[in-house]
This record gives sequence, C-alpha cells and structure tokens, in this order.
Amino acid sequence: MSSLPRKATSIAKDAAPRRFIFLLLDRFTMLSFAGAIEPLRIANRVAGRQIYTWKLAGEGGMEATCSNGASFKLDMGLDEIDREDTLLVCGGIDIGRATTRGVTGWLRREARRGVVMGGLCTGAYSLAKAGLLEGRKATIHWENQDGFLEEFEEVKLTKSVFVIDGNRLSTAGGTASIDLMLKLIAADHGEDLANTVADQLIYSSIRTDQDTQRLSIPTRIGVRHPKLSQVIQKMENNIEDPMSPADLAEEVGMSTRQLERLFRRYLNRSPKRYYMELRLQKARNLLMQTDMSVINVALACGFASPSHFSKCYRSHYNTTPYRERGTQSGMPGIGTRLSI
Repeated sequence: MSSLPRKATSIAKDAAPRRFIFLLLDRFTMLSFAGAIEPLRIANRVAGRQIYTWKLAGEGGMEATCSNGASFKLDMGLDEIDREDTLLVCGGIDIGRATTRGVTGWLRREARRGVVMGGLCTGAYSLAKAGLLEGRKATIHWENQDGFLEEFEEVKLTKSVFVIDGNRLSTAGGTASIDLMLKLIAADHGEDLANTVADQLIYSSIRTDQDTQRLSIPTRIGVRHPKLSQVIQKMENNIEDPMSPADLAEEVGMSTRQLERLFRRYLNRSPKRYYMELRLQKARNLLMQTDMSVINVALACGFASPSHFSKCYRSHYNTTPYRERGTQSGMPGIGTRLSI
C-alpha cells in the first residue's frame, strides 16, 4: 500500500480508543460486517496508534457463522459491556430466527444503560424487535422493507443508505457500512482521517444519509425516459390501491394508447402487466418475510379477493401463495429473502 499522508495522522494523542462490539447473529452478512470493521483497522494504521478497538460477540460466546459459510471465533457472549461502547448488530439471512429472546433481552438491558446501538444490513430488525426503534428513523435492506413496514409501524423507516437518529444507527446492507463508519470516523477525528481511510479503501464516492440505497428507476429498468419513470414511480407508490392505466396516463399528460405504446416499446409488456408484476413481487416479499395471512397479503397488494390473488400468483410464480408460505421456516418476522 502507498505511504500515508502526514496530515491524516494529526489526532489528539490523549484520546481514548473507542470500542465497538459486533454482535454476529447466525448467518450474518460478511460484506456488511467487513465494511464496518475494516475502516476501523485502516483508521488505526493511518493514525499510527489504536484509536479504535473491537470485540466480536454472539450468543454462546464461541463461534458465529455468516451466510457464506465462513465461521468466526467470538471474543465474548452476551455479557455486560461498557456504557461508552458502540454495539453494532450484524444481521443477514433468516433474521427473524436469529433474533432470539436472549438477543432481544440483552439488547434491551444494554440500551437501558445508554449504550449506542446500530443495526447493519437486517440488524435493524433485531433492534426493532427489542422495541429500541420506536419513534426513530431507521433503514434496512430494500428487499426487507415491505415486511419490516408491516411488522413495525412505529418505526420511521427510510430508504437511506444509512441513518443516525440520536444513539441509534442503521445501514441498508452491503457497502453502506463503509459510509456509516466513515461518517463516525469523521465525527470522532475529522474529515482528513475519514477521507484518507476512504482513499485506502479505494472508495471514491462517499455517500451520506441523504443518499438512497436503490438505483434510480432509469438505471434499474435500463431506460431513460422521464414519463416512463414517472409512471413506474406512481405504480410503486400505489400498490395497495392500484391506479388505472387511464389515471396513470392522465397523471403524466398522455393518452392511454400512448402509455401502452411506451411500455410495449421499452419494456415489452403492457402497463397492466408491469403493474401486476410489481404487486406480485411485493406479495411474495410479504409472504416470505412476515406472518401476515394470505388474505391480508392480498389486500395489501391491491387484490379484492384471495381467489383472484391466488390465480394471478400461480400464473406468475407457478405456485400458490399458500404453498409459497409453506416453503418457509414457519418463523414469524423477516424470512429468508435477502439479495446480498
């Protein structure tokens, strides 16, 4: 690696190291964990001394396995930590199952002592399950947002890359951990150090809590047409009460026939078909992430009757909503769906 700029090492010599406790839940996501711990390691190297320390914690205190099968030796179990520590919950697949009573009880106890807490990737689910995000802003991986919103109405869920709300932190997963840690490093020791750490990571575009986690609609669909993007945005915002093609066309100032041609040309399907696919995707998320009844899932996705919902679902996914639900573990809470 290249030599480090001198200006980045100008840190108060009497500053005590800040300690992070990483709670590794079963099947946590390695990318989010690595994105959080590596900036701390690099910050120490840049500073020329230990300004950050960390410990790995987990239920049982022995070993934790992430979603790719790699295992990590733990430093501690669910023991009492210092009030000055920052506790980061590393979530991943099957977060509902991984968030045990022991985990939620420990989180509540440490929260009462004033510990700063955060959730990486799906870790916000664990904090919410422990009742620690009520009335707070938070974020979670976009694929888990539908289920989270249904289960935790009291949480102000955003689509941001990361969120800092008082002593509660959360990230959307993936590389969002890097952005959060760079923000914390800058707050602790200044922008110069944070920027030097970003350079060492070859991380050229640092995101803020104002950035959203999903790609823009034009990037996602591979088409840059302003009116098409506007219509799709309206579809995504009106899943429970679907708008008619005529209303969608009127909203963007075109005829229904022009709207049909626009979708056929760029997406090779009708607006009605595209809208149906969006609604069915949300339905599948809810079936796999929550314990909502099939009837309630149908209503939440704009279907007037369970029979019509089942017919559409079977046509698209080649299985029924009931069988889809049956393939899950049966555990309530966010299920197995996670894109990273």
